[in-house]
Amino acid sequence: MTDIEDKINDAYQQWVDNVLKKWVEKHPLRKKKFQTASGIEIKDLYTPLDVRGDYLEKLGFPGQYPFTRGIYPTMYRGRLWTIRQYAGYGSAENTNDRFKKLLQAGQTGLSIAFDLPTQLGLDPDNELAIYEVGAVGVSMFHWREMDLLMNGIPIDKISTSMTINATAIELLSMYIVTAESRGIPQNVLDGTVQNDILKEYIARKTYIYPPEPSMRYSVDLIEYAYKYLPKWHPISISGYHIREAGADAVLEVAFTLADGIEYVKRAVERGIPVDDFAGQLSFFFAAYTNIFEEVAKFRAARRMWAKIMKERFNAKKPESMMLKFHTQTGGAELTAQQPEINIIRTTLQALAAVLGGTQSLHVNSFDEALALPTEKSAKIAIRVQQILAYESGAADVIDPLAGSYYVEWLTDEIEERAWKIIDEIDKMGGMVKAIERGYPQAKIAESAYNLQKRIESGDLVKVGVNAFYEPDWVGTTEIFRLDPEAKRRVLDRLQKYRNDRDQHKVKESLDNLRKVAEKDTVNIVPYILDSVRKEATIGEISGVLREVWGEYKESTAF
Repeated sequence: MTDIEDKINDAYQQWVDNVLKKWVEKHPLRKKKFQTASGIEIKDLYTPLDVRGDYLEKLGFPGQYPFTRGIYPTMYRGRLWTIRQYAGYGSAENTNDRFKKLLQAGQTGLSIAFDLPTQLGLDPDNELAIYEVGAVGVSMFHWREMDLLMNGIPIDKISTSMTINATAIELLSMYIVTAESRGIPQNVLDGTVQNDILKEYIARKTYIYPPEPSMRYSVDLIEYAYKYLPKWHPISISGYHIREAGADAVLEVAFTLADGIEYVKRAVERGIPVDDFAGQLSFFFAAYTNIFEEVAKFRAARRMWAKIMKERFNAKKPESMMLKFHTQTGGAELTAQQPEINIIRTTLQALAAVLGGTQSLHVNSFDEALALPTEKSAKIAIRVQQILAYESGAADVIDPLAGSYYVEWLTDEIEERAWKIIDEIDKMGGMVKAIERGYPQAKIAESAYNLQKRIESGDLVKVGVNAFYEPDWVGTTEIFRLDPEAKRRVLDRLQKYRNDRDQHKVKESLDNLRKVAEKDTVNIVPYILDSVRKEATIGEISGVLREVWGEYKESTAF
């Protein structure tokens, strides 16, 4: 130990002997082992002795490697995070109306939720799709629907995020064609498309094709974006859905970064220089209610990604090492019981995201355990972000929790545990191989089971569920109802689009797409974009790729 460490240790021991022990004799400690929400055991008190290694080197400064304290030098002193509300339901005009009201309330970026048929490449009149049209997102099957969705919205001046994966190229193509119809070139478009198929196999399950052609699909879009869409993020590598499926904070970090490694590796193997595309990569994390664990998670992920890009992929540009991320508060943390108190939960979660240095944020509405959010509940969620931004003081200082002995220890702990999992995945040959073996799926299932056991035993308190439960709680929660006419409008327009187009051009574009899909060496994006321009529907485009690539059937594991 150094002299300063000796002095700290002596002072700590004196405090234990002369203060703590006497106090505990009068006021006994609660007889339980305290853990974070993810089950990491924690001590009663942390001191400088708990901070490991070269503290200052690991901490650094904001905007500098290893970016522990944030990716920009000024963080929110320079500009706030993008305030987003994830929205989408029914038809394009239903969602357009909601977008305009949210923008009027102060939202600064759009985030589109698509219905399940859109996510799975099915037209609304497909027999597998008919009962899900517009149910959990907006129906989006043709570029003219995208034009309706963005009616009156300046898409050359606003950032748009799309949560779409197996049909990401089709949806981005619709956005590009909508812009072209308004005289807007694609190179000015700003936004993100999720395009993270690996986490679909791991957690979310809206995949279509087997892993190998799906990885080609994802990397084709990354390649296209760096050439033609300089302001667009062609992938949002998502830990959010991994966490929502039951993973703890450590698994969320480890699996997300392992997915990122796989995408970067595939792009580099294709011959794309890492510094040409890495700056356009983005990430997506959950924010749960344990503030300190979540802050530590974000800091650990940022530091780890910087190291991965610098040491594993030999990136040179600082932008290539920056982990830029969007955050959404925890949907699985919301309770149907006493739903109004979810506002408190989401406020704490949003605070964790802000203290953790997010670039973009969505706050869940308090009623989402019951239904899609109402207009009122969505506006309250925007107000949560605005109060954090302008009243809380959380955005007034760059990285305000840095130097906390507990936060720094917990950041190190999460990082150390996450590296061990990434090492295991590396030994398996990467994330695709790990998925084929069922490794991440099994780890998430185990984590979810352990979490549920803690809740049911009362070890992990959920207010209103296993503690402070009030069966007679009378809420005033209004339940959102879908427009009953939305589906009819969607189906009528689908028929009109098919009748009005040049069928020969549609067939020709789909035939060209089929030929390219059969070749591994040709980028598929321009051919999907051409099919969208020729008025092909999402079901027709996806149908061609299904014929060539097949459909993925997950093996059952117990």
